[in-house]
Amino acid sequence: MDAPRTDFDGRYSDEQATAIDWSDGRRRLEEAELYWITTVRPDGRPHVTPLIGLWLDDAWWCCTGADERKARNLASNPQVAVTTGCNDLHGGLDVVVEGTAERAVEGDVLTEVAAAYEAKYGEEWHFDVGDGVFVHEAGEALVFRIVPAAVFGFGKDPYAQTCWRFG
Repeated sequence: MDAPRTDFDGRYSDEQATAIDWSDGRRRLEEAELYWITTVRPDGRPHVTPLIGLWLDDAWWCCTGADERKARNLASNPQVAVTTGCNDLHGGLDVVVEGTAERAVEGDVLTEVAAAYEAKYGEEWHFDVGDGVFVHEAGEALVFRIVPAAVFGFGKDPYAQTCWRFG
């Protein structure tokens, strides 16, 4: 993927702030252990839940059981937001990914993603690859790739708001 277009929003930034470099936003997405995913329920209400995930190959990846609310939401509306960062008021970088979820079912892709989960989170998160799904001791999980349309970075020392646009 080409480097995203960077837009700095001075309205919500300190006077001395400059645009946050995409490498910092990408690093936050790669290194975070926990994320919050927001999907849309059939009646339009948001559904927010924490989960683990990956930034891999210019996309954010997650998995979930087919009967879980987020999987059912994504089946009817693939629009999603994913957030990570810290709860500190001063310092740190919060990141929001806005994009579209696509189900991944190809065996070679699932094998790569499963290996990345185990490399990041350890043996506890080992997945075998079944027929278009991850297989885990708890059952099967669907795998989703979140293709970003925009990623927002919110720096907090100094306050700086940056948007990286893709496509």
